[in-house]
Amino acid sequence: MDSRRLLRTSATALAAAGLILSGCTGGSDDAAAGPSAAKTSASATASPASAAALQGFYEQKLAWRDCGVPGFQCATLRAPLDYAAPEAGEIKLAVSRIKATGPGKRLGSLLVNPGGPGGSAVGYLQGYAGIGYPAPVRARYDMVAVDPRGVARSEPVECLTGPQMDAYTQVDQTPDDNAETAALAASFKGFAAGCAKRSAKILPHVSTVDTARDMDLLREVLGDRKLTYVGASYGTFLGATYAELFPDRVGRLVLDGAMDPSLPAVDLNRDQTAGFETAFRSFAADCVKKTDCPLGTGSVDEATTNLRDFFRQVDANPLPTGESRELTESLATTGVIAAMYDEAAWPQLREALNQAMGGEGSGLLALADSYYEREANGTYANLMAANAAVNCLDLPPAFAGPADAEKAVPSFEKASPVFGEGLAWAALNCTYWPTPATGRPHRITAEGAAPIVVVGTTRDPATPYKWAESLASQLSSGALLTYEGDGHTAYGRGSDCIDTAINTYLLEGTVPQKGKRCS
Repeated sequence: MDSRRLLRTSATALAAAGLILSGCTGGSDDAAAGPSAAKTSASATASPASAAALQGFYEQKLAWRDCGVPGFQCATLRAPLDYAAPEAGEIKLAVSRIKATGPGKRLGSLLVNPGGPGGSAVGYLQGYAGIGYPAPVRARYDMVAVDPRGVARSEPVECLTGPQMDAYTQVDQTPDDNAETAALAASFKGFAAGCAKRSAKILPHVSTVDTARDMDLLREVLGDRKLTYVGASYGTFLGATYAELFPDRVGRLVLDGAMDPSLPAVDLNRDQTAGFETAFRSFAADCVKKTDCPLGTGSVDEATTNLRDFFRQVDANPLPTGESRELTESLATTGVIAAMYDEAAWPQLREALNQAMGGEGSGLLALADSYYEREANGTYANLMAANAAVNCLDLPPAFAGPADAEKAVPSFEKASPVFGEGLAWAALNCTYWPTPATGRPHRITAEGAAPIVVVGTTRDPATPYKWAESLASQLSSGALLTYEGDGHTAYGRGSDCIDTAINTYLLEGTVPQKGKRCS
């Protein structure tokens, strides 16, 4: 698996609140289920409009066209900007598919989402899932993706220009005095103000509940009676939210690298901080066995001390990179975190750290750029803008202001001596958001839903394993599948045991046996 692709589609921790039924699900030839008002959700801000008011959206026909990518088709889905007032306007969502290859009876559509929030599902489908998912699954399902509202091709949220983003990503996130604290707060305020200025119309309407309703609209337009879905990272929260809103329309759902919807933002951030510490210690244990380890060849604790010392040195004296941007402490930290998502990136990280400890920061800068989806020409994808827009709408902010963040630093440092301080301050990002949060932390049970498979990786950096345990226990029909290993998410990452269990579930509806663990 290409580690750069993985980093670019799922690495969003610094901005995140911090990467099935037996039988056929019903293909495009099935009778349409028809729209209906969904159950009221604890995270919904307003009840959706009546079925009659939404009828025109649910009865639309997609006009498929060539995407310019061999084998893929594209279309535009119309959705209400505001589901509570569909007459107030609409939003256009980018959809792509690659049709089932055969042989075997077609099982319908399989919707995929790579997470984020802010990751392009269309880009993920065309770049990986549509050609890289196991062949037996692609043979039986049309593989489908929709960029969530506010993301990539679906009327993207915009906040800052490329040069402004460069400045934003370099701001010191471990302030040493009042002036640095004020500068960090000002950077978050400036980011939020930019979003309000450039994306005011869409900002109140990019919640996970809104996107889950879009998924049901797409399900209906595709002609599927039930939703079949694989969601990774944040995509698990999106899938669980769908199950909460539409339990009777749940087909075969795989939630890989699960989030815990019951946690407030500060706990999500602190847990994720601990997840990155776990991942780093796994990297360090591997690194110190190698002769080229830049963090020493002793113990994991020694490696931890050496990395912390390196960050402090870069904080005082940023490194040259061969371009106008220097490697600051914040960018160096982001580069290390980016490589935690996939153990395949560990050799690249060792090389980048060796280079940086020799006084040249271009390797870590490249990792940080992949994380932020920065192109070589200085432009950025809208990943970070959409990430903040969704997260800050879904949950109240972690902190009321800098004083709260400062008080929380010790507990974050306990969770991670390496990353704790910076990730505590990073959790200040929603404090100044211009649109009030509409969601609240709550348990999702999805009573009445068909069996849902929740996948957890024991040393997952971004979505700690205990989140998968929690979500599986909350869901009335949740079944936990465990991968004992490293990296973010498990499906399609090299475990035949995991892939076989999920393939069997998607193709036959057979739920993995209780307590199943893979390595």
